[in-house]
This record gives sequence, structure tokens and C-alpha cells, in this order.
Amino acid sequence: MLEAGVASPVVPYGADQTLFVVVDRLDRATEIRIERSDLDAAIGELVAGCFNDPIKVISFNTLEHWMKDISTDVADAIQARCDIDGIELPDYLSDFVESHS
Repeated sequence: MLEAGVASPVVPYGADQTLFVVVDRLDRATEIRIERSDLDAAIGELVAGCFNDPIKVISFNTLEHWMKDISTDVADAIQARCDIDGIELPDYLSDFVESHS
């Protein structure tokens, strides 16, 4: 239980964090938003196939109150990671990369 005046360990008071939300389509009518605090880990999960049908990636900062669609940057990073690793772009990411490149 938290004591009065003690910040929550999940979102500390006054935290200056940039978070990343992957918007994933489960089916034609359903979308979910999955939050990550590490962009590199989110890109790794995208390449590993942990998402069904990613639509876009949004970053936002909890202290500065800004948000930005970073889907193009993420698509470029996915393509670069595949190129560096010498692997073909996975089929499950081809729509995402093509639509944001």
C-alpha cells in the first residue's frame, strides 16, 4: 500500500518519460493500444511478430505533454534492422512498412 506523499512506482510524480504506443489491429473492428517505455524493445517485438497487424506507433511525453506519430521512423528502423541482420522483411510487417515508408 502506498503512503501519503510517496509516488507510485509505475508512474512517478513529475516523471519525464517518453512512452510509445503501438496501435495493433486484432480484426476489422477491433484495435488495441499497447504501451511500451523502450522504443528499441517495441521495434524488436514488432520484428519478432509479437503484434497481430500494427497500424501505427505514437510517442508521447508525460511531462512535456506532446505526442507524435513516429510510424515512419519505426518503419525505417524495422527495414534497417532487417537489412543489417540480412533477413527479409517479415510478411506480417510488410503492410506497415509499405504504408509508412
